[in-house]
Amino acid sequence: MWDNHQALNQVADWLFALAGLTTIYLVVQWTIHLPLLPLKEVNIRSNSGSGELKHVTREQVSDAVHREVGGNFLTIDLEAARGTFEKLAWVRVASVRRIWPNGLDVVVEEHVPLAHWGDSALVNRQGEIFNATSDESMPIFEGPRESVREMVHQHAVFTRLLQPLKQDVEQMELSPRRAWRVRLGNGTILELGREHLEKRLERYVQTHDLVAARLNQRLSYVDLRYVSGFAARGTR
Repeated sequence: MWDNHQALNQVADWLFALAGLTTIYLVVQWTIHLPLLPLKEVNIRSNSGSGELKHVTREQVSDAVHREVGGNFLTIDLEAARGTFEKLAWVRVASVRRIWPNGLDVVVEEHVPLAHWGDSALVNRQGEIFNATSDESMPIFEGPRESVREMVHQHAVFTRLLQPLKQDVEQMELSPRRAWRVRLGNGTILELGREHLEKRLERYVQTHDLVAARLNQRLSYVDLRYVSGFAARGTR
């Protein structure tokens, strides 16, 4: 082998390549751990006009930086840092950029909650489920997770149609068979079924006062799944 100059050259090239890769690795590790230009400041703000954060705290951000964001000003992975901030419960979207010489500027879009998703999560106005809790009074959505955007849309439609009665949606359910049930803020339950939802709800709104007057009591349950009418039951 030692007389085989071609083989010796190949071994030498391999050793030089290995030495080069080792050197690069050591330089990268040395640079990452350099005390030069350490991150000292993280500015975080909302993308809203005021820039104020409603749900994300600076303590949460600081904890995320110390726990998961590595490197100094030059070596920090901005994409990885963005992903870290987007793991925070109330952050929908984040953007991260460097601020010379030792800081980060983090701009976040917070989730704007629209409804509770059962008792385990929240739904934002874009029709996305996110894992957070809130004491704010909001309607409750229950249904298949893949239908959450449709439920957000229908909530807007139902809310608009109920405005003449000044009644609000307190709970909205979509069954696996795609049947809709709505409970109003005054306790009335509306069975809307699977089709002609708007027409059925319009019928309820148009005849509500007359039916309530005849029963002389608040409606507790209304079944709107009839072709040309509905069945109503008052409070006892």
